[in-house]
Amino acid sequence: MPTKNTKFYSLILILIDAAVLLLTFAVAYIARVVFDPRPLVSQVYAQEYFISFLLIVPVWIGIFAALGLYTSSTYNRRLVEWSKIALGSFIGILLVIGYEYVSETHLFPARLVAVYALVGSFSLIVLEREILRIVRSLLFYLGKGTSRVLIIGDSGATKDIANELADTHKSGYQVVAIAGPKKLIPPGLNDVMHFSSVEAALKSIKTLGITTIIQTDLYDSAERNQRILGAAQTHHISYNFIPGEAEFYAGKNTVDVFLGYPMISVSQTPLIGWGAIAKQVFDAIASVLLVIILSPLFLLLIILQKILNPGPIFYVSQRMSQFSKPVGCIKFRSMSPQYGKRDAADEFRAMGREDLAKEYEKHRKVENDPRITRFGNFLRVTSLDELPQLFNVVRGELSLVGPRPILPQEVNFSPSRTALLHSVKSGVTGLWQVSGRSSLSFEERIELELFYAQNWSFWLDIKILFKTIAVVFRRKGAK
Repeated sequence: MPTKNTKFYSLILILIDAAVLLLTFAVAYIARVVFDPRPLVSQVYAQEYFISFLLIVPVWIGIFAALGLYTSSTYNRRLVEWSKIALGSFIGILLVIGYEYVSETHLFPARLVAVYALVGSFSLIVLEREILRIVRSLLFYLGKGTSRVLIIGDSGATKDIANELADTHKSGYQVVAIAGPKKLIPPGLNDVMHFSSVEAALKSIKTLGITTIIQTDLYDSAERNQRILGAAQTHHISYNFIPGEAEFYAGKNTVDVFLGYPMISVSQTPLIGWGAIAKQVFDAIASVLLVIILSPLFLLLIILQKILNPGPIFYVSQRMSQFSKPVGCIKFRSMSPQYGKRDAADEFRAMGREDLAKEYEKHRKVENDPRITRFGNFLRVTSLDELPQLFNVVRGELSLVGPRPILPQEVNFSPSRTALLHSVKSGVTGLWQVSGRSSLSFEERIELELFYAQNWSFWLDIKILFKTIAVVFRRKGAK
């Protein structure tokens, strides 16, 4: 929701980023030319150098802008912001070096100045933005620069949004009033004004100092909806409509004009077109490299499996991946050889463990599975049982990152949701694996994986891969 405050903050970022870049280039020049006695590649005088980079900084800022570094969706997410700053700094230096090569002119007096500029631009801009983030949060905490919000709606989305915006020093929004059922006011927002009717809320806009209206539901009466929009226009404040039914706007959306009307086309996932191709190429290259690098570990685990867990080395689990296509997921066998051939509930009942059968049917997992061997438990806790799925990735059956391949019988629990889940290729790791794994319920797992399918980005994949490594080293495997 772009507001005057977010636009002002973006402008502040642009100005300070430009100043920090100029400072970085100056420090890089001084560090090499003044304090380093070694000979220079080319004699570039300080005035000439400064004028050159005075012209280059706007281009660099343009690169940052193209990467989205001046949008709230980026600067409100620390890891995304840092990664884009690193990428933007790298691209900026490459462009300067490329210009030097093509024009056969020297902008840097020595190669080390370019290195100093690259490291310095990333480090100082990250530091600058962290300081600004702290200052901004402090101002929000003091009530400075916040948007005073009236939320209108009567669905679960109304409560969720109020809950998310309640932490003012992070969100920058102060929930002043809610028009809708009183039960939608989240606990802790006791000072929020409640209106049972929209009309009463609209009459209080000026009195309460409302600067933003958020509407989460369209009413049956077109006149009533128009009245809400008209009130925002009359008072010259921001108006935002957030549909409560996420399925109708999640994924990749495009806005066009059809027969004179605005038309929103909703794709199931943004993982289409060039994004899908880039992901496929990355999977192919990365999986082959990982198989080669991890081959000694594969060999060691095969030997240990033969000694400590006699029987077949691998277990092929029949799962369903993209477009509900059957896939045989390869794993190191963690159960006794006689198990894993039928549905888990049936096997528990055959063992006389009705309690485990009911637990599995309710949660799709059990806390202490008697079918798992001691070495198999080690493989599961360390997630090493999943390693052979890299061969599924090499064969193009799975992706490195994606929703967990589901069992055929799990499709029946929520056909429409699992259909959306299968709009993308299943993965070896994913949001479920790095967000709690066995501590999450089946429904929570589906919610996380639907979020991934609807909000995919290459940066999200990279983030999940790094988090997976951390999870494995902390030994938070599946149980």
